[in-house]
Amino acid sequence: MKLNTGINEEKRVEIAKGLSELLAETYTLYLKTHKYHWNVTGSMFQTLHLMFEGQYMALALAVDLVAERIRVMDVKAPGSYSEFAEISRVKEDSSHETSAEDMIKNLLSDHEQIVRTAKAILPVIDGANDEGTNSLLGARIEFHEKTAWMLRSLIG
Repeated sequence: MKLNTGINEEKRVEIAKGLSELLAETYTLYLKTHKYHWNVTGSMFQTLHLMFEGQYMALALAVDLVAERIRVMDVKAPGSYSEFAEISRVKEDSSHETSAEDMIKNLLSDHEQIVRTAKAILPVIDGANDEGTNSLLGARIEFHEKTAWMLRSLIG
């Protein structure tokens, strides 16, 4: 049965494409943040270990929200490592020697990238009668901007 929720049909697939990029980047950042949580060392261990845990837990919830929004658009959500790697501008960190400071810098850069990806979807939803995606993007932008600010404050 055809989707009939009032979302502009001409923009629906384009919106879902942008959300798929957001999903891929969010999932990649989730994995990276979780890895850093496990492997951080140094004088800031306790602070960063707890901060990264809060961040990856929030990202895990966000992944589901973004994927479900793609499905609301009646588009299949990507869900494999290869799909995510292909469309994500956030890249994994395969090093086992990343310093705590570089972890912070990497995550800061990734959160800022996700903000840019989310903001790039905003013009697409303009006039699409898609308040659901607008609301989701607002929440995602707010989270990533705040997290970037907190990470940036840790860098001297």
